[in-house]
Amino acid sequence: MRRVVLQNGKIIGEGRKPYIVAEANSSHNGSITAAKEMVKKASEIGCDCIKFQSWSAETLYSKSFYRENPISGRIVKKFSLTLAEQKELAGYCKECGIDFASTPYAEEEVDFLVDECKVPFIKIASMELNNYPFLNYIASKHIPIVLATGMGNWDEIQRAVEVVQKTGNPDLCILHCVSVYPADYSQMNLLNIKALMEKYPEYVIGLSDHSAGTECGVAAVAMGAGLIEKHFTLDNSRIGMDNQMAAEPHVFKELVDQCCHVFQALGSEEREVTNEEMDMRNKMRRSVVTTRKISAGEILKAEDLTAKRPGNGLPPEMAEKLIGKTVLRDLDSEAMVSLEDIN
Repeated sequence: MRRVVLQNGKIIGEGRKPYIVAEANSSHNGSITAAKEMVKKASEIGCDCIKFQSWSAETLYSKSFYRENPISGRIVKKFSLTLAEQKELAGYCKECGIDFASTPYAEEEVDFLVDECKVPFIKIASMELNNYPFLNYIASKHIPIVLATGMGNWDEIQRAVEVVQKTGNPDLCILHCVSVYPADYSQMNLLNIKALMEKYPEYVIGLSDHSAGTECGVAAVAMGAGLIEKHFTLDNSRIGMDNQMAAEPHVFKELVDQCCHVFQALGSEEREVTNEEMDMRNKMRRSVVTTRKISAGEILKAEDLTAKRPGNGLPPEMAEKLIGKTVLRDLDSEAMVSLEDIN
């Protein structure tokens, strides 16, 4: 069975409602106050988790890059959260009843999230898919992993999965992802979710959704996805990294509700006629009735019988068995026929 047991004991995957992750990214613009507002709102609209980014200027780009792009260095520093702020957010998430998670970009960030913030899982960004030493380091911590696969081909995905497997870490969730911001619907290729399920039947499969609306997340749940991640913002009119393609609270609330409704609607592959449907049978199905007045002693012919509502008499499939039988009492036209009426 496809399931991942998170560090906090929660279980995601097959048979469980979809685990919804609000990706805060840097939509807080480096403000701990704004980040807390996002936490509170994500909790209120029913998200299971809000995820941040643990990068810093030192762990994201090289110094040579910053020398050539000094503005980028200032932006990265401005939009990042310190380790102390992240730990504060982890505590605030606990107060608000929502899981705190983050994406690390260096080994020291991994250690901090695992040891200090007690995250339920580590999210590995798509850019790290072929960073096998880093994958090995994280997997060796034996903490559940959520692995995004954007920009990756099948060989790279397989190699990354093998790195995790070799550490003996069983708790892996693989996310289909298209690393375009935003991704057009024509680029989403959601059938990759089905392909991942077939290729990795032992793992939970989910979606990191970079499309603009809620449709892809809902469709992914209908396909069996156990985790849905989507960028979240309080106001996508503000200028920021990926903020314009993030979902505002009212849209994210629709996503949460729709995903849960679809999960409930999926049910199981076992065919079951509910008690409510059994009641509807009596109202909506048909029963065998006569087409004319029939006297006692007559022999029933095919043209003597038809089927009309309600459905609390003999079902239509019984009509053929009644043909050639003797009527024991007088029957009015359109009378419901019972087994006591024939011999």
